[in-house]
Amino acid sequence: MNETGGAPKAAGDDRAPIENALERMRMAHGTMARGARRIADHILAQPEEIVRMSITELAEAVGVSEGSVVNFCRGIGLSGFQHLKLSLAREVVQPVQFIHEDVGRDDDMDTICRKVFHSGIQALRDSLSVLDPQALSRAVEAIRTAKRVEIYGIGSSAPIAEDTHYRMLRIGLDARVVTDSHIQAISASRCDPDVAVLTISHSGATHETVAATRLAKEAGARTIVITNFARSPIQAYADTVLFTMARETRFRTEAMTSRIAQLCVVDALIAALALGDYDHSIDTLRQTFEVLSIKRF
Repeated sequence: MNETGGAPKAAGDDRAPIENALERMRMAHGTMARGARRIADHILAQPEEIVRMSITELAEAVGVSEGSVVNFCRGIGLSGFQHLKLSLAREVVQPVQFIHEDVGRDDDMDTICRKVFHSGIQALRDSLSVLDPQALSRAVEAIRTAKRVEIYGIGSSAPIAEDTHYRMLRIGLDARVVTDSHIQAISASRCDPDVAVLTISHSGATHETVAATRLAKEAGARTIVITNFARSPIQAYADTVLFTMARETRFRTEAMTSRIAQLCVVDALIAALALGDYDHSIDTLRQTFEVLSIKRF
């Protein structure tokens, strides 16, 4: 599953990109309501920028609600905003950029390696520039004082959530990871003020993780979100946000550089947690190292 949201059955519900999204807007423009027409005008004026935006950013730029943006997308036969971005990308982005936005079709192996590695390095530099040490301190405090930590991730964020779970166990935290959306909803609804919830979502607009984070916050949990540096729906339900800065939101649906940035934020979080309870963490790391040593020759 990609980090995209579901939608009621409609034309294009399989979310395969369509090639005429802009023309659909032009054709329907005269019959649109005022709010929908404003959305269409904004998109038609700068389609290249829309593929870089979150639904929250577009809604704020136009002065409408996120629901209005979703209804607009459905009105032109798309399943939602992510489907719109994919379809716009089909029209304004070179096809090779769906593989990686920095590579060229005729690049040799050395060039591919350098471009991909440079992209990852740049994501780390950019993420360091937007990661707030005070927010990290708040996240550490929320997790340290919680009796249990729930970790949520869907799609390409699921492996990051699994890795976070493993690392928290290694330093002695009572942590659980949930990567199934149904179980996330159940888990979140059963939270309380003694629980800290860490949600990992690059887009911050995945229906499942937004819903789980909202349910957890409503149940009284302390909510922490690792997400990309952009306005997105999930931030409304986060007590603390740890930002990354990677470019997947332009048009790719599968995370590439964002995974590197997310892992580095998690590493910083785990290091800070371990140093915050140094003796206990060291003892637990020694114990788990001895336990895991039987797995090696």
